[in-house]
Amino acid sequence: MFQIKPIFSMLMRNKSGPLLLLIQIVLSVAIVANASFIISERIGLISRESGIAESEVFDFSVYNFDENIVPDTQNLRDLDIIRQLDGVKAAVSTSMTPLSGGGWSSNFAHGTSEEDRKDSPNSAIYYSDEQFISTLGLNLIEGRNFYPDEVHTGGPELASLAIVSAEFAKETFGDEPAVGQVMYRGNIGDQPMKIIGVVERLQGAWVDNDNLNRSVILNVELNYAFNRILVRADEAAIAGLKEAIPAALHKEHPNRVVTDFTTITEHRISVYRNHELMASVLSLMVVLLLLITSLGLAGMVMFNIERRTKQIGTRRALGAKKRDIVSFFLVENYLICLIGGGLGGLIAVQLGQQLMTLYSLPKLELIYPIVTVAGLLVLTTVAVIFPAGKAAKISPAIATRSV
Repeated sequence: MFQIKPIFSMLMRNKSGPLLLLIQIVLSVAIVANASFIISERIGLISRESGIAESEVFDFSVYNFDENIVPDTQNLRDLDIIRQLDGVKAAVSTSMTPLSGGGWSSNFAHGTSEEDRKDSPNSAIYYSDEQFISTLGLNLIEGRNFYPDEVHTGGPELASLAIVSAEFAKETFGDEPAVGQVMYRGNIGDQPMKIIGVVERLQGAWVDNDNLNRSVILNVELNYAFNRILVRADEAAIAGLKEAIPAALHKEHPNRVVTDFTTITEHRISVYRNHELMASVLSLMVVLLLLITSLGLAGMVMFNIERRTKQIGTRRALGAKKRDIVSFFLVENYLICLIGGGLGGLIAVQLGQQLMTLYSLPKLELIYPIVTVAGLLVLTTVAVIFPAGKAAKISPAIATRSV
């Protein structure tokens, strides 16, 4: 029915064209499968939820260069001024901004003594006050927030309470409840910090680090001359606030620099730019490879039609139907595609192993070579069906005139 034996015989008599197409398909499957996997992996990274009301939050920096400014009291006055502006929902000073690419991180110890000490995984650290959760729009799922009188002003050594992300709690304490646990900075007994709450999700600053979703919020407002301030506002008011905030703060005290207004959405675009570029370049490469492969398939079919015109006409004269001619070319190219796809799939797996070793990429999932081969079968059908249909229309008279 599928005329496989005469097709194989014909392919073996004319090896060069099918062999070149076979090599092209092998390379296409190996490259497209791995490229598609990397594209999917990058898109997955980019689409990770931050747990933040990104469209409503922006940050900026304030540098007080006047030596007469008292940082802690000035910071409180600045926050009061910002919170009173139209459109502002909340504002807070913090040690770092999510998805910004830079900030604070550390690990913590927990246990009853140095003998049973355990260390938490490295995590992002946010020093801030009781308005941090509402400013970022975080979801508190366990425990409670800081009370205003629990927030200290000064240096990191004053931290005594902590709110952690759910991923930090899971990786540090397993199935045990995180609320009520005590962590230490350094040795057991040094600077105890009690966990009082857990937020569902809070990302850090480094999207390429495995600690992205592990975060700790500590109850300290840092009193430095340089401050990072987060503001949550109505989306429509953000553009105006970028002008109103510097004016209001300079009116309060002119001797400082207010700059670097950036929305969390802009931070996300910036920090994921390389991932987006890689996905775009690989997508273009996949499209070009598939286009070249389809042109190769169509070209070989048209070449074979010209070379086999007499044979096609003879078969038509002997009673072959149009669908027989079309199926002949389809089966011929399906065989090349399946053989090339099988070899390409094996090479794709080996290439994936090398990429996993050299670039710490996840292991290639077998579904990608399988889907790639399936896609090439569809592409083969589209590329072959039209020139094969043209061949099926060759009149038997052509064969008799050429005898």
